[in-house]
Amino acid sequence: MTQTVLLAEDDRAIRHALERALTLEGYEVTAVADGVEALAQAHRTPPDVLLLDVMMPGIDGLQVCRVLRAEGDRTPILMLTALVETADRIAGLDAGADDYVVKPFDVEEVFARLRALLRRTGNGSLDAPKEEPSPSGQVSVAGLRMDVQARRAWRGEREVELTRTEFDLLELLVRNAGIVLDHTTIYDRIWGYDFGPGSKNLAVYVGYLRRKLDQPGAPALIHTVRGVGYVLRED
Repeated sequence: MTQTVLLAEDDRAIRHALERALTLEGYEVTAVADGVEALAQAHRTPPDVLLLDVMMPGIDGLQVCRVLRAEGDRTPILMLTALVETADRIAGLDAGADDYVVKPFDVEEVFARLRALLRRTGNGSLDAPKEEPSPSGQVSVAGLRMDVQARRAWRGEREVELTRTEFDLLELLVRNAGIVLDHTTIYDRIWGYDFGPGSKNLAVYVGYLRRKLDQPGAPALIHTVRGVGYVLRED
């Protein structure tokens, strides 16, 4: 089945180039120029995935994301941003986005991230890898508890609100508690693509998970192993 993409980008040249590239890649694309049109189109014909530029006149990509999430819409969202500071990327994740691509970007990176999002929502190709279900649907370690089927997580008695990508990353770390996972392994398992040593994508998501999980007076759970990767353990 052809996947549908709603693309919102106010730069005409970028919008047309992406629309053409995505169509050639086999997606059915609806392209709009601003956030108002994006919301109207998403309500009218919900797509399989949204590709939103952050900086648009009127309603920007972050506002579109917030509105859809407030409505309970869990359609995966990939943000396009020219903002490179970590705080700006975190703002996008906080708005409910699942992933982001920094401009200028390689269109192959956009394709890879879209494929990864669609695989995780079950809308990917037939040959996409399937995750083995947990026998109980529950995993727990170091005071963390996750209900995999309901996609909910708690630290102690406090529920932690996570985006789709954050949940997947935390589940991977929890299931491998005490084991140092290298960057390549994490990229492959979560995104299905290794974005290379220059990518800050993983570091941003780990930082955001830490902000949500860490508690005053409680031990840190996610640790950086310099030059290797990350490990979840309670020190």
